[in-house]
Order: sequence, then C-alpha cells, then structure tokens
Amino acid sequence: MRPLEQVMTLLDRSHSVFHVVKNMKDALIEAGFAELNENSPFELQENGKYFVTRNGSSIIAFKVPANPKKGYRIAATHNDSPTFVLKPEPLLNKGAVAQINTEPYGGGIYYSWLDRPLSFAGRVFVKEGESVKCVLVDMDEDCLVIPSLAIHMNRSVNENLALNPAKDLVPLWLDRQYEGDFASYLKEAFKLDGEVISYDLALYVREKARLVGGAANLLLSPRLDDLSSSYSSLLAFIDSEAKEGGHVSVFASFDNEETGSMTYQGAFGDFMKNTLKRIGKGLGWKEEARQIAQANSVLLSVDNAHANHPNHPELSDATTNVKLNGGIVLKYNAAQHYTTSGKSAAYVKMLANALNQPIQEFTNRSDLRGGSTLGNLSNAEISLISADIGIAQLAMHSCVELCGANDIARMVELLKAHYEN
Repeated sequence: MRPLEQVMTLLDRSHSVFHVVKNMKDALIEAGFAELNENSPFELQENGKYFVTRNGSSIIAFKVPANPKKGYRIAATHNDSPTFVLKPEPLLNKGAVAQINTEPYGGGIYYSWLDRPLSFAGRVFVKEGESVKCVLVDMDEDCLVIPSLAIHMNRSVNENLALNPAKDLVPLWLDRQYEGDFASYLKEAFKLDGEVISYDLALYVREKARLVGGAANLLLSPRLDDLSSSYSSLLAFIDSEAKEGGHVSVFASFDNEETGSMTYQGAFGDFMKNTLKRIGKGLGWKEEARQIAQANSVLLSVDNAHANHPNHPELSDATTNVKLNGGIVLKYNAAQHYTTSGKSAAYVKMLANALNQPIQEFTNRSDLRGGSTLGNLSNAEISLISADIGIAQLAMHSCVELCGANDIARMVELLKAHYEN
C-alpha cells in the first residue's frame, strides 16, 4: 500500500487522540517494536526497537542501531485537533429535544462544525471490583448535529457571524430520550461490565478522507493538521533503516499542542527529555556522553503549514508563495515561534536536494501574528538543533481541511532520509 493510501486509512480510524496512539502502537508492534513502561526500568539492546506511551495520548518510539553514534535524529509531531469535549455530566434536556453539553478544545473554526453529522469517541474508565479498566470507545454513528440558526432569525448572518460556544454550538442528541445519567448510557451503549466512573470523550465529524480534483491530487479530510504529517512521520520512521554506527532514531507524537502543550502528556512536559535521558542511560552513556549526544542531535518539528489562500492573497507575505503539492514547507519566524535557523534550514535543504525534492518556505506577513507549534516548547525542556517543517494545507483548524496528496509521499521520503542521514 502506498503512503498516501496508508495515511488515508489511518485518518479514517483516528476519531480521538487515544485511537491515534492505538493506531501508532499497532503499527509499531506489527513492525517488531517492543513496548516499554515509564513505571519500569528501560532495558535496551543494540539493534532494539522500542516505544513508550504516556496518558494513552502521547507516544515516543526509537530504534537503537548496532554501535550507535552518540546522537539522535528526531521527528516530533502532534496528534490532537480542535474539537469539542464532553463535560462530566453532559446531558441537557430542553423541551422534547435532548442536547449534549460540550466545551471547545483548541482554536477551531466554529462555523465549520454546523449542520454536519457528528459523533463522539475517546476512552471510558470502568470500575471492575477493586480495579479500574480503560476502554476505548467510538459511537460510530450519526448521533449528533449542531444546527444553524435560520437566516430569518438572524438576517445579518452573512455579514457578521459570531458564535457563542455555550449558546450556538450545543449539539442536539439525535433520536435519544435516555432517562438515566450519561454514565449509565455509556455502560449500556458500549456493553461495558462494571461502573463507569469517568471518561475523556470528544466530538468528531463523520467525514471520510477522500481525494478530490480532476487529477485526484488533493486530499480533503478531517484532522489533516497534524495527522497527515504525524502518520507520514511514523511511516518514514518505521521504514527507515537503523544502520550500524548511526544515530538513534526517534519518533514522537504529542497530545495537547492545540492548547499550548503545557500538560503531563504535552511537548512542554518532560516526556521527551526523560525518555532521551533514559535511552542514554540504557546505552551506558555517562553524563558528558549524554550531553555530546544532545549536541549531535537534530529535531524536526513536523506540523502542517499554511498555503497561500487564492481568495485572500493579501494575507500572505509578499515573498511567500506556498502551494498545495508544491513540496515540503520550511517555516520561519523571527520571534522563534518556529525554530528554523539558517543552520537547520541548510540541513533540511541538503536532504531535499539529495532527493531532488522541491522545498517551499513560509513566513507570516510581518504585521500578522501566526500560529505556533511544539518545536520551541520541546526545546525549552531539551535544547536541540531544530527546524519546523510541514505539509502545506488550506482551511487549517476547520473540521475538514485540504492538502496536496503528493506531499504525503514527499514527507515520508524526506523524513526517511533524515533518519538515515
């Protein structure tokens, strides 16, 4: 199966961050990786392949070659997307219509969620005797919708749309008149044994990843930011060869980037720093050797980039011309919201030149504030030479986004060269 087809298949099975990490775990286990536990010592061997998770929503995998060079080649991504999270007791009943109380997660484009079939997925914690079990769940049906207000009741809707999450974005629970509490509903709906005591659930749109356009070279899908780059990075990591005397290869995918990464499982936490330290210790590297390894390392922060919008060319920088299917994007920012420097850009460009790949470069218009990503936050915990790269896309943070299908294979190829360099 081609990388594009693999990524599309994975996108359709990624209805929550917990399902994303399960998909990644399954792919790693199939490729011969062994699971480690943060609660236990890391026992490592040369030519070993390992992964470790945190909170079920972040994952770090690594390969140890024979006679490893003291240093790392890392690709770091994020797996969360803007959505709406279900509150602890979310059932609302107004008249004959049942509703679900939610809270926005991340900086989503609210109007994109209106009038679409929705569902919810995530994890449920179930008490069984004296223990608690975590169960992944996915309602996987058209059970929710957020209806627009008719234009007759809001004549200015096409002039100035402002949506209040507590008022305008409350989903209807379709065909549900459940009399009990929501925990009881979950137990019944998912046939769970034991008492439901807590959960982490979020909405998702019932759209599939699909190729569009006359040449079928554009990918339209939910959660392209950042799963198109995340899964491309994973495929490159698995397919790369850990050569004798080479660097330790590391793949990371973090939760909570869309809310600032400052969590236990986020890139601003200590998950990466602690894992790299434990790898070094497991390989017998003393403190100075670990510092040498850090100095010899390169981190690529892989998160999607803005293409120039054809309807709004004035919002792009005068010297920026980023196109869908135009090649992988190097992202720059003088305030270091992106970590790319001349040195790290040269590294990426040399990789691309060897592959005969085009490289695009993005900067924000100087009077507009852009987004940020996880590279600089991760560097606050463990400082590495790093660059920010991504796949160009449109409609970032909409519930359905658009990118160039050809850039999926380019990202896999470029990151495979990064790992093998």
